[in-house]
Amino acid sequence: MAPLTNATRVCLRSAAASKATAVRAAALSTTAAARGDSATAYTQYSSPFKQGGSKGSKIPDFGKYVSKNAGDSNKLVSYFMVGAMGAITAAGAKSTVQEFLVNMSASADVLAMAKVEVDMNNIPEGKNVIIKWRGKPIFIRHRTQEEIAEANKVNIASLRDPETDDQRVKNPEWLVMLGVCTHLGCVPIGEAGDYGGWFCPCHGSHYDISGRIRKGPAPLNLEVPPYDFPEEGKLVIG
Repeated sequence: MAPLTNATRVCLRSAAASKATAVRAAALSTTAAARGDSATAYTQYSSPFKQGGSKGSKIPDFGKYVSKNAGDSNKLVSYFMVGAMGAITAAGAKSTVQEFLVNMSASADVLAMAKVEVDMNNIPEGKNVIIKWRGKPIFIRHRTQEEIAEANKVNIASLRDPETDDQRVKNPEWLVMLGVCTHLGCVPIGEAGDYGGWFCPCHGSHYDISGRIRKGPAPLNLEVPPYDFPEEGKLVIG
């Protein structure tokens, strides 16, 4: 290869210098554009921790990032939670009430004790029988005709708790009463006292052959429980 002349060398150097200048200009332009985009992006971002020109960190404000429909969504969630809690509470209350009612209902043995059946053929005339009904004594008296007549001739105007004998019996021969003194709840003694009926030894109350209070502190006659004669020779109490 023939050696280059001085003129040729000068031309090549000038071309290389021009090309290098163009490359540097293009690089500078690209860098400036990139910096411009970065500056633009930076100016578009606003830190939630900046407030005006004050220094230091402040309470952040994320208001611009909150969804416009967030209020409605929160309301729906609140309504759902309130409804769910109401349903759960109602179900729990229903279960509690049902359990309470079941516990309050009478069991089979209690219902069996609610009524007592008595064979009247086993009680001779002029005698008393005491049975238990609902945990309390019941007096059953098979009265004689003399006792019936005596009970009917009493002047009810003189009684503390006025009641005729007919008001206290369903069958004149049978007197059925609760054997609990109306004073303080003692059990009176049969065929005793000043009137041939019942006498309470606790405080001296006297009842006649119809169970009416005649003397002593008791305020009322002996109570008559609910009873019936469903058939001949049978008494059902309760």
